[in-house]
Amino acid sequence: MTYYAGDYDVAVIGAGHAGIEAALAAARLGCHTAIFTINMDAVGNCPCNPSIGGTAKGHLVRELDALGGEMGKTADACFLQSRMLNRGKGPAVHSLRAQIDRRKYSETMKHKVELQENLELRQAEITDIRKTEEGYELLTQMLAVYRCKTVIVATGTYLGGRIFVGEVSYEGGPDGMFPATRLGAGLKNLGLPLRRFKTGTPARVLRRSIDFSELEVQKGDEPPQPFSYETESLGENKVDCHISWTNDATKQVILENIHRSPLYAGKIEGVGPRYCPSFEDKIMRFKDKQRHQLFIEPCGENTEEMYLQGMSSSLPEEVQLKFYHTIKGLEHCVMMRPAYAIEYDCVDPTAMLATLEFKDFPGLYGAGQFNGSSGYEEAAVQGFVAGVNAAKKVQGKEPFILSRSNSYIGTLIDDLVTKGANEPYRMMTSRSEYRLVLRQDNADERLTPIGYEIGLISEERYQKFLQKQEQKKQEIKRLKNTVISPTEEVNRILVSRETSQITTGVRLIELMKRPQLDYACLAPVDTGRPQLEPNLMEQVEIEIKYEGYIQKQRKQVEQMKKLEHKLLPPDLDYKTIRGLRLEAQEKLNKIKPLNIGQASRISGVSPADISVLLIWMATNKENSHDHA
Repeated sequence: MTYYAGDYDVAVIGAGHAGIEAALAAARLGCHTAIFTINMDAVGNCPCNPSIGGTAKGHLVRELDALGGEMGKTADACFLQSRMLNRGKGPAVHSLRAQIDRRKYSETMKHKVELQENLELRQAEITDIRKTEEGYELLTQMLAVYRCKTVIVATGTYLGGRIFVGEVSYEGGPDGMFPATRLGAGLKNLGLPLRRFKTGTPARVLRRSIDFSELEVQKGDEPPQPFSYETESLGENKVDCHISWTNDATKQVILENIHRSPLYAGKIEGVGPRYCPSFEDKIMRFKDKQRHQLFIEPCGENTEEMYLQGMSSSLPEEVQLKFYHTIKGLEHCVMMRPAYAIEYDCVDPTAMLATLEFKDFPGLYGAGQFNGSSGYEEAAVQGFVAGVNAAKKVQGKEPFILSRSNSYIGTLIDDLVTKGANEPYRMMTSRSEYRLVLRQDNADERLTPIGYEIGLISEERYQKFLQKQEQKKQEIKRLKNTVISPTEEVNRILVSRETSQITTGVRLIELMKRPQLDYACLAPVDTGRPQLEPNLMEQVEIEIKYEGYIQKQRKQVEQMKKLEHKLLPPDLDYKTIRGLRLEAQEKLNKIKPLNIGQASRISGVSPADISVLLIWMATNKENSHDHA
């Protein structure tokens, strides 16, 4: 006997990183929201690595924070160690990564969800989803029915989840949780294009069984840098991480047992992530490589579990132990949780608009691993975008779309909905053609005004942001107007930094442009310098040093914006346009790009096809909605 259990503006299926950001955003925008989870103890769980951020992922967390999301603040509250990666390279690829206490993170996020006004957290497995005239109905395993105007599917790796460890496989979710076994059939019946992907996670080993004396220590940055623009200080790093290396013996164990890997035995049909492969996959792909690095990381302050970053596997338990025991420091390690692979259902993201709403199912959205991405950070930002758009849909407001030119979030979503994902999609700095202007240090400058406009940045925070922008403007003006005389002290600094001495007065900004010099080394002679926060100094320094490159990239952005403003009719049948190649017609009809810019990024659409479209638009100007 079914019964109606509630009516909501926005319903979110799944309370992982995508689901949480979606539900918080929708509730904060005034929508009556529900978030459903199979197990309340898995809210905000980190089933893979105990860290937030990393190369390009740190950019995503910073951008999410600048818009008013939650991940950055929670990571700061649960941080154990923080490091800025790629410091030896240019500022475009600097990315923050923090080790976090994974249980504390989950607990903190769950509590934030529980405290949020307009939001109800419910433990229930959603088994079916039905389209109605008003929106959707969600059916639970307990036969309750919830009516919702909009729905966000954020099922992570639970949907049709199957665990693989060697010859053993069984239905299951991450971390020993139940999978969502019936919802997949409901989504297929609805008409969503589902496919199978796979991912995996390394073993957890007992801290006291590791010999740390032989391992390389990896300390955090001092002072550690927070993710959130609202976090004033993190205090000190609380833990160290350690590094070890595999060797020939490790490789030998893998090669002798590769036939027992479900991936190589053909038992796993799902496609795995290219940029985060299992360890046996690394060995098979890079047979000539002498050794592979692994990082030994703590899972929390109050647990003895240690995570072996870079060692995910689906080999049998005894084989895992055998190859871990060949590694320096792990010769006697005790395995607390074995590594496993998990296969799951996800959707073809090209079925969605840039708002993450399904083209054929108004009011239905997807977010996170369900959309074919991998990673907590990729999931969280999609959840935020889906949550904001579901709320705007309910309130009859204009949709919220970020572009490639203003954010990594816009790049990630554009890649997914335009190019699709043939394997779990991971964000990387190389995916952005505008990475010099989309740095992690200036995420607030790019996105906080948008977050304020949406209604998710408070007036107080926005005023602080405006104050910071004014300070930055004044500081650049001061550097342009301050002349440094050729004193002995100045020249001593210049010589020590291996750059030429000065013989006449030089503007401070000219000295700052020199690659060998920075704010810190010029402090003794820059006596009129005001008290500035480190993030602001970093932004000023980068903009001065890379001014020419940044201007060049901004020009490219402006050119792309012109193409983005050439809107294409949503109901256009591309088969009616003469001169388009057959493949282009098919791809364009499938994706239904919003504009010429998006059309130009579809694989299978050539520059010649774009020329045909531009000519068609010029001759059909009255129909083309041209806002250029």
